[in-house]
Amino acid sequence: MSATTSGKSGRKIVLWRHGQTSWNLERRFQGSTDIELTEEGVAQARRSARLLASLKPDAIVASDLRRASATAAELAALTGLTVSHDAALRETYAGEWQGLTHDEILEKYGEQYSAWKRGEPVRRGGGELETEVADRAAPVVLEHADRLPRPGTLVVVSHGGTIRTTIGRLLGLNSHDWEGLGGLSNCCWSVLGEGARGWRLLEHNAGTLPEPVLGDDD
Repeated sequence: MSATTSGKSGRKIVLWRHGQTSWNLERRFQGSTDIELTEEGVAQARRSARLLASLKPDAIVASDLRRASATAAELAALTGLTVSHDAALRETYAGEWQGLTHDEILEKYGEQYSAWKRGEPVRRGGGELETEVADRAAPVVLEHADRLPRPGTLVVVSHGGTIRTTIGRLLGLNSHDWEGLGGLSNCCWSVLGEGARGWRLLEHNAGTLPEPVLGDDD
């Protein structure tokens, strides 16, 4: 889905969500739990990597969790780039929510879930606030983007919640409004372009075909 299509002379940041995991299929909240890709998740990563390689990225940085690092490895294999891994790009730590299905979260933490969806600052399961996720992830993305040539493209391989909060922070949106960005399907991506007044959203939840969003952002 394209938001706009200019900013070609500046740098670009492609924020790419990892491929499918078994917990995604089970609608089980992963958070920072280290879950690996399914066979379909690997296939998704390979298909998407072929598309993203055509952008001729200059650098790749990824979360160190296996589902993200394995996704990044598929792009690295096609481009010859070395992947930098950073724990600051991990998914939101969600404490007692981690490992629970969507229905179990609603049953045990219904009011907490509702407050989160209303945009209130909530430590889901006793974990991180969304603003704290942005505090750790956005600076890492900017640090790597600052090393790019002009024009240049950085691919960031991370997780749905972390990508959304990072986009919200880089766009200067109020944290209450970050939910309005919507989720990312497995192995889909969003693109930020550098404009005269900062970063702007060029594409969101882009991929080959529309896919349902499974996992932490349901």
